[in-house]
Amino acid sequence: MNIPCILIPILVGLICGILGYLLGKMNSKNDDSLTASLQADLDACKANTKNLNARIISLETDLAAKAKVASQSFAATAPSDIVFDSELAASALGKKIKENDLKIVEGIGPKIEALFNEAGIKTWYELSQASTEKLQSILDTGGENYAIHNPSTWPKQALMAYQGKWKELKDWQDSLLGGKE
Repeated sequence: MNIPCILIPILVGLICGILGYLLGKMNSKNDDSLTASLQADLDACKANTKNLNARIISLETDLAAKAKVASQSFAATAPSDIVFDSELAASALGKKIKENDLKIVEGIGPKIEALFNEAGIKTWYELSQASTEKLQSILDTGGENYAIHNPSTWPKQALMAYQGKWKELKDWQDSLLGGKE
């Protein structure tokens, strides 16, 4: 038997094993620094998220306060303060108008009016007070035929009708396309 033929592969294997072990040890030190760097980045992101969440809460509080002030100034024109003038409405719009007929809002037809009535929105005032999100959710519950509508201008149109601003309403509706700007 030839001893060098057995001894050489054993020595090469032993040297490769030692080198592999040493290289692995050196790379694990780099992994520790990489892990520390990633942990520092994660901590910075968490701190930034915390700051952003605090800012969001602050902005939401400011918005709620401003909305409250706006609603208080709007409340000065409570539903009982304004009298509906059907002749003035008819002369401005060119057709006979019934009080609280939601169909005069560009984009609202009989079926959408029925959806809103079922949801408790039966007057121009109530429609003017509804948020676009609420109106869209009512439309979404009606099915996909209703969900495609865009109610973004409807509250403002309803407010104009409620306040008796028929000329402004007519002019604005002439510039709208299916109730959309």
